Amino acid sequence: MDDHTDQIRKPRADAVRNRERVLEAAKVVFSAGGPEASLEAVAKRAGVGIGTLYRHFPTREDLFEAVYRREVEQLSELAEQLRNAKDPVDALRRWLHSGVEFVATKKGMVAALALAVQSGSELHAFSFERLTKATGSLLARAVAAGEMRADISPEDLLRAFFGMCYIHDQPGWQATALRLLDVFIDGLRVQPATKAKAKAKARVGKPEKPAPKRKR
Repeated sequence: MDDHTDQIRKPRADAVRNRERVLEAAKVVFSAGGPEASLEAVAKRAGVGIGTLYRHFPTREDLFEAVYRREVEQLSELAEQLRNAKDPVDALRRWLHSGVEFVATKKGMVAALALAVQSGSELHAFSFERLTKATGSLLARAVAAGEMRADISPEDLLRAFFGMCYIHDQPGWQATALRLLDVFIDGLRVQPATKAKAKAKARVGKPEKPAPKRKR
């Protein structure tokens, strides 16, 4: 492949930067929602012309889908980063808190995504697979550490999460969702009494260590 062909196929660095600026701006604008969530507002916040925006995203739906995919990918990457956190329950809590921002962005473009993210669509399958995997990895670590109940699945956790986010539509719903998430996660913790019973059960059948001989 010659240099000329390589330059044609690879997007220029400034084009890549512009695309990222548009996506980041769109996340902020769509999260706010309302009549101000227009493509013109996105272009203005990104510091690009409306023509530049349309070159990257020919339709409104193209932009919405790109923002949605980017949010899902970022949540997946965050889960990977949190897998080695010292406190597995806190890692799961932090991931779910970040998920509230994802829902806020999605709410701002829910009408346009209604057809694209319907059950059975490719975009729905993409997001469900990524989010379930991310939730499962963090949940499994908390369960393995004996800090979280083992009778809840990643799918159950996601259903509860989205339910808490979508039950409220009034301004300031994010604060309510974060508070409910904290209560929910604390409720899934293994209680001290349960831990003690599990440890006692694990000791059953193990030979007791002989007491050390006292020196005369």
